[in-house]
Amino acid sequence: PLPHRGYCYSAAVPRIMWGFYSVEVCVLSVSTALESLYRCLDEAFPPSPGWRIFDIPFALNDAFDPLLWCTHQQQWPQFYWQQRSGDEELAALGAVKIFSSLPQAHAFLQQQARDDLRICGLNAFDPQRGMLLLPRLEWRRLGGHATLRLTLYSDTSLRDDACAAREFLRSLTTRQAQPGTLPSLLSEQHFPAYSQWRDLVAQATQAIAAGEMDKVVLARATDLQFAAPLNAGAIMAASRRSNLHCFHYLMAFNPQEAFFGSTPERLWRRRGALMRTEALAGTAASHEDDRQAQRLGDWLMGDDKNQRENMLVVEDICQRMQAETRALEVLPPQIVRLRKVQHLRRCIWAELDVPDDARCLRQLQPTAAVAGLPRQVALDFITRNELFTRDWYAGSAGYLSLAQSEFCVSLRSAKVRQHTLRLYAGAGIVSGSDPEQEWQEIENKAAGLRSLLLTEAEIKRCISKRQ
Repeated sequence: PLPHRGYCYSAAVPRIMWGFYSVEVCVLSVSTALESLYRCLDEAFPPSPGWRIFDIPFALNDAFDPLLWCTHQQQWPQFYWQQRSGDEELAALGAVKIFSSLPQAHAFLQQQARDDLRICGLNAFDPQRGMLLLPRLEWRRLGGHATLRLTLYSDTSLRDDACAAREFLRSLTTRQAQPGTLPSLLSEQHFPAYSQWRDLVAQATQAIAAGEMDKVVLARATDLQFAAPLNAGAIMAASRRSNLHCFHYLMAFNPQEAFFGSTPERLWRRRGALMRTEALAGTAASHEDDRQAQRLGDWLMGDDKNQRENMLVVEDICQRMQAETRALEVLPPQIVRLRKVQHLRRCIWAELDVPDDARCLRQLQPTAAVAGLPRQVALDFITRNELFTRDWYAGSAGYLSLAQSEFCVSLRSAKVRQHTLRLYAGAGIVSGSDPEQEWQEIENKAAGLRSLLLTEAEIKRCISKRQ
């Protein structure tokens, strides 16, 4: 039974849904807020273009989880995002307008000239492509305060969009789901396999030694085939519980396909003209024991190869942002300790000449931490040699508005399509890189999600099959 904390519930009747069991939880804050929004639609709306935005205060309690509520609904797209500090969180359901790129979304915001509009979603590895939405319904939390927002918008008839919004609200349920048992794993396959990876790293280091480039980030995709369809919301909820100090993000495009992840890396955060970004490059294993983790972190801080890799990213960011800023400051290096790995990070603070998110995206993505240097040479190498298309991997996830924006780099990520889950991980190749060590690095990075999906027996069985 659930503890009583000012909300009602009925007895749970489990209904297995491959990754979820449905729980009959009727959270008063949800039902009350949805009823209030529905009453807002009682007014007469004109048969002409226009806007309406309705904000309802949302009472927070321990029973409500925006991720599990959002992903339990039968409306798409669905988007969830949580800042790595945990201070800010949003869940978006449905869309009144979808944008195929961030510049398109930014231009729309400028045209509307409304500070209260927020667009959220994904940018692909190729930043000219995106999936960003102005949500129909958005739950937003900042600190201890939350709001549920319903947006009406139409280029033709606000009356028609109000009718669509009524049908949308009628389709929603106050119930949410809880994580259940995942189906069993059938097979696992890497792209590239280790032998191909070894050859690829050798090819990259030869190009670096010849002076063609300074660094290239090579990635690996791992396809896991399960016995039944997967629910990305269940996996995302498990990752959020385990992978602390990370941004968490999920985009469910439709009932069968989603992209999600838990990443430590911020692409940028803007408040007015003030911007923060960072160079997160250089990796060592982590450890459950604090003293062991400290020893590994000390090695990372003093390792020449990892320091050079990090400084290449810092120099690239500073060079790209110099023409966009009035001031630029690089902070001292620090160690970021996560569950499976530790990273070397240098934060960079800037004051922008013009607070333009389209320009920030163009200058910062992809950074040298996910592509390489020089950028175009590294991108050409990746395009010619990687055995898969990165798509949303190593792009970015977050939100933008005229007043502020924040995007994380979409690393430590996975794509779900029916029975298949594709895991992504990459490693920066520089002069002196060793294929075996770089392979182990991507194994450690992928373990942040992979370890949540597989039992030890399944992991050993997959390893023995590969051997």
